[in-house]
Amino acid sequence: MSAVDWTAWRPQAAEPEVEGLREQKKRRLRQRLSDTATEMFLERGFDAVRVSEIAQACGVSEKTVFNYFPTKESLILDRGETTLAALRVGLADTDHSAVEAVLRILSDELRAMTSWIAAQDDPHQAAAMIRRFGALTRSTPSLRAYHRDMTDRLVAATAEALARRAHRNPDDPEPQIAATALLGLWSIQFRSLGKHLDGTRPATQIHEAVTADVRRAAQLLDAGLASFEGAAPTG
Repeated sequence: MSAVDWTAWRPQAAEPEVEGLREQKKRRLRQRLSDTATEMFLERGFDAVRVSEIAQACGVSEKTVFNYFPTKESLILDRGETTLAALRVGLADTDHSAVEAVLRILSDELRAMTSWIAAQDDPHQAAAMIRRFGALTRSTPSLRAYHRDMTDRLVAATAEALARRAHRNPDDPEPQIAATALLGLWSIQFRSLGKHLDGTRPATQIHEAVTADVRRAAQLLDAGLASFEGAAPTG
């Protein structure tokens, strides 16, 4: 099994400026667990791999794995928690529009991906790995369900943040539809990445092409969200 730093292209929470030895060890173990699990899932299929096997491969107990990852699915789909934290921080900054905040988050996530691609020796193999990762997620019912649940959490958190910005109730139709539309930009980015990730384009070109697609989609949302945030609450 090849050693691939999968975590490098899945953006992580910012590391503290001062990190003790204990925290550093915990962060590295978490990365090793996720990377090992990803490799095993891609090689054998998600359902064919037991958490106990991942634990054994990393030299820890099964309980330790679950101390770091609450579910088997989160071993490979851990990006949502980082996105959730970034959305809460970004949308709390009212000096920037909601669309601007989301575009910055998407740009950070895309940069993590394209930087990883640029660091690989074989761009064709790197593109194939990412396509395999996407195919595994789409073809595994439990991973699709986990992704849907995480998307619901992201929409709910975004609706709450947008409602606070506009002094509305999160259950109002406006923050609900606005949150759903903003989260749709992640689908645009993933689809665009798949379109441009052909193994021949340099990482910088992929980043530019995907960014352009995402910004085209965001333009359709900008005017509507601006009018929503500036409108007086109803009812």
